[in-house]
Order: sequence, then structure tokens, then C-alpha cells
Amino acid sequence: MEHYVTIIFRTLFFYVLILLIFRLMGKREIGELSILDLVVFIMIGEMAVVSIDNPKRPLIETVIPMVLLMLIQIALATLSLKSKRFRDLVDGKPSIIINRGKIDEAAMRKQRYNFDDLLTQLREKDIRSIADVEFAILESSGSLSVIEKMNNSDGKPQEGDITIPLIIDGAIEEENLKRINKTNLWLRQELKKMGYRDVRKISFCSYENGKFFVDILDED
Repeated sequence: MEHYVTIIFRTLFFYVLILLIFRLMGKREIGELSILDLVVFIMIGEMAVVSIDNPKRPLIETVIPMVLLMLIQIALATLSLKSKRFRDLVDGKPSIIINRGKIDEAAMRKQRYNFDDLLTQLREKDIRSIADVEFAILESSGSLSVIEKMNNSDGKPQEGDITIPLIIDGAIEEENLKRINKTNLWLRQELKKMGYRDVRKISFCSYENGKFFVDILDED
């Protein structure tokens, strides 16, 4: 029994350790998978290889950590669906690297993301020049979302906007309100004008080019 407890402890230890390592490495190392997915895939794959290479090892010693990881993944995925704070803690938030044509170098430094990374991902999206980009957002998956500048009929660049989430899962995004120079009171007053009095009943509310999009939580 003590041997199995040791296996469980080591499995949990390395799970947390690898999760922490990849989180500290920054988004550009994550690829298209979430951190949790990547950790689980790596550990399960490694344990399977070890079990195959060492057939004398009891199968239960491989099954236990695999099942444990599966249960952890299910539990964390469920928690992630219910808690945006938990999603932000584990996966991180998207970072705006280029905002209205201006490169945010502070955001790049925070994510350990350099100009070579930026140019490489822009080329992969067939963007020839940074000057053509209105917004570039480094997603929590590590991919770069790019919104090009729009042109007027005379060929001159036209400023656009991106969707700004103001409410997610019934919680107001104060940071995004500051980004558009608005207040919590302003948002609540605007929602009341549209007939939405309880913020907690709103699953998603965004603001783009002066217009709101509001989606109400599904009632069980």
C-alpha cells in the first residue's frame, strides 16, 4: 500500500511540476494545446512508454497514475468551465501585442515574446508588414490572432475595433472597462437601458464600435 501511495504522490508532484514549468516557459512554447492538455498528454505518453519498456513492472503501477491524471483533467476541466478566474490562472489571458497599429512592448516582455516570434507568426499568416496590422492578439494557446487594417474607398487606412468582453459568466471585466475608459457604473446603466438589470444573469457581454452584444445565461 505504501508503494502505491508513493506512486500517487510522485504522479501528483510531477504533474504540478511540469504544469508549472510550461507555465513559466511562456505562451509561445505551448503550441496549440492548452497547458493542462499538454501536461496530461506528455505524462500519460511517458508512463505508457516506461510500462512498455519494462514489462516486468506491474500494470497497476501504470494504470493508477493514468487514471489519476484522467480524473484530475476531468475535474479541472469542469472547474475551468465554471470559473473564469481559474481559467485565467491556469491558461492565462490573451495579450494584445499590437493595439491599433502600435506595438505593446511591455506585453511582449511580460510573455517573453520577441520580435522574431512576432514576425514569424505574421509571415505564417501572409502579413507582409507590421504596418498592415490593426490588432495582434497572443491567445492563451500561444497562437497569434491578427486583424488587418481596413481601407477606405480612397485606399487610406481606416480604424476599426475589436470585440471587448465586458462580462463573462456573470462577472464584470474591470480591466477591459479601463481599456475602453468606461466605469462599472456606466456599464450597469447601459445594460439597464437595454432591460438587463441583473449582471449575474448575463453569460457574455461585449462592446465593439459603440455596440453591445449580450447573451443571457441558460436557465437549468
